[in-house]
Amino acid sequence: MLIHETIAGLRAARAGAGTVALVPTMGNLHEGHIALMTQARAHADQVIATIFVNRLQFRPGEDFEKYPRTFEADCEKMAAAGVEHVFAPGEAEMYPQPQTYHVDPPSDQAGVLDGEFRPGHFRGVATVVMKLFQIAQADVALFGKKDYQQLMVIRNLVREFNLPLEIVPGETVRAADGLALSSRNGYLSASERAEAPRLYQLLSEIAAEIRQGARNYAELEAKAMNILGLNGWVPDYVAVRKTLDLQSPSAHDSKLVVLAAARLGSTRLIDNLEV
Repeated sequence: MLIHETIAGLRAARAGAGTVALVPTMGNLHEGHIALMTQARAHADQVIATIFVNRLQFRPGEDFEKYPRTFEADCEKMAAAGVEHVFAPGEAEMYPQPQTYHVDPPSDQAGVLDGEFRPGHFRGVATVVMKLFQIAQADVALFGKKDYQQLMVIRNLVREFNLPLEIVPGETVRAADGLALSSRNGYLSASERAEAPRLYQLLSEIAAEIRQGARNYAELEAKAMNILGLNGWVPDYVAVRKTLDLQSPSAHDSKLVVLAAARLGSTRLIDNLEV
């Protein structure tokens, strides 16, 4: 496995790599990331994984500075997964001057759900992802479904800019008790970790009710928000949305996803479940 800290070094390596699958990450890898890298092997000759904690997608007061940097452990996991190339640039390499040009997703996609509570987040995500796509020149890129809104934004970015690569989604990887794996799970105390699976349990209950014919989505959302609040959570949203664009569904829409974001102690967790 080769580690590249410069754009020039990665591009030189990519020139002789055949078809390439890209797996962008911010490091602090867990089994969800590794599952994407393993999945990537079926789609290309070589796999490029990136590790870059992108300042642009963090708001002031969020956890950019304390985001865990575990580079050596991450490299061991990627090597075991068969990754050929790691792109691990510093900030000066990715942003040698202030980033004045940005990819700004439309507000109806990036200003709802997580975008409502994290203004500018998806602008930062879309901008760095566009840069990574241009740098790596990959044929395929893999993103996990756990960050469902992010996946939608990136799919639409690729389609509208006619980028020559395929976006492949990866299923959410969960712990045995249902909690979606996330780098932020490490912030949970022991008691919070025991409570955390409730988020997925509530999503599963909503999905089951919809499959059984329930269509009063507002009532289902409010009930779940109330249960979270009674159990020590501070919920941002529980929402039933259309999978295509994450807009509110009508009673006749069939392709749906239930999404939630809530704070447990100081940790903000997100999850979703397709219906």
